[in-house]
Amino acid sequence: MLENHPFIPIVDWGFGGSRPFTISGPCSAESEKQLIETALEVSKIKSVNLLRAGAWKPRTRPGAFTGKGEVALEWLSKAKELTGLPVTTEVAYPAHIESALKYGIDVLWIGARTSVNPFMVQELAEALKGIDIPVMIKNPVNPDLELWIGAIERIAQTGIRRIAAIHRGFSSYENSVYRNKPNWEIPLELRRSLPGISMICDPSHICGSTEPLSYISQFALDLNYDGLMLESHIDPGSALSDARQQLHPADLKKLIDNLILRSLEVNDVIQLSKLEDLRDEIDEVDDTIIKTLAHRMAIARNIGEYKSLNNITILQPERWDEIIRSRTRSGVEKDLTMSFLLKLYNLIHEESILQQTKMMNNKNAGGELNSKKAIQND
Repeated sequence: MLENHPFIPIVDWGFGGSRPFTISGPCSAESEKQLIETALEVSKIKSVNLLRAGAWKPRTRPGAFTGKGEVALEWLSKAKELTGLPVTTEVAYPAHIESALKYGIDVLWIGARTSVNPFMVQELAEALKGIDIPVMIKNPVNPDLELWIGAIERIAQTGIRRIAAIHRGFSSYENSVYRNKPNWEIPLELRRSLPGISMICDPSHICGSTEPLSYISQFALDLNYDGLMLESHIDPGSALSDARQQLHPADLKKLIDNLILRSLEVNDVIQLSKLEDLRDEIDEVDDTIIKTLAHRMAIARNIGEYKSLNNITILQPERWDEIIRSRTRSGVEKDLTMSFLLKLYNLIHEESILQQTKMMNNKNAGGELNSKKAIQND
């Protein structure tokens, strides 16, 4: 629906700046003193374009610090006046939008716990009709691309063109070095689906601590993200929310100064020629991969026919276990990662089962789809 939506790039929102557009400030506005002191230090970093602070904080457990509410908007307004930086805060209800506009907040963002709920996003969209204010939309807490796109669509339908997507990672039950798993393939697919939308990475919420922030920030820029949202606090150790992931402004400056901004294009004719040669090789390899996979599935259908004639079950656990062991061992020896190999062969296995099911049961397209759902829900 939004393939041709005229998104305005974040660097053209009227706040200056260039890539990477940098947003920083504390997770929460805890007191006027804390916010103003943080803002004054952050404003000394020339590459910071937008000051952030949460006035309302949705917390996982009751009893946690949930923000100061409207009074925090007064502090943000004062910080804006003292530093000259535009300011942004999170909104979750129409009343939040009304208050933010009253205090001259320049940019709104919709958080992950809100973007996951279409009812809440629709209420915000209704409140934003006729209002020309930039809106940044964080990914939903769960890894659901359609929910993220849906939230962006709802806001875009109000006529707002200054929209950016914020990638803050996704909740997961799996053990991970990150607070929220990046799942980079999801924001990359979002950007492919919505050409022109600005993409901001939120390394603070992905990492959950300051140690990996530099790596994730650089990785995001290497993936051509338009900007970064990094939390900073004048005294991180005393922060009332997300203390472990907030940087002191001095450390924030060091991180930003050490980032490498790589070019999107190759200007040297010789180097460009080398790159094109390598891309041609990739195209040839991809063509071979497609043909090889098609051949593999043709064999899978032959196996399905054999199993059908001999009344043998489709799933053979011992055979599958042996495939996983041998293929992953071989792939790791060739410098492929275990996680990639497991994902790849699980997809191949799923498709093979579908091909064999089609052969054995002579399913039509609808039946095949039902078989796939049954397998996924098994």
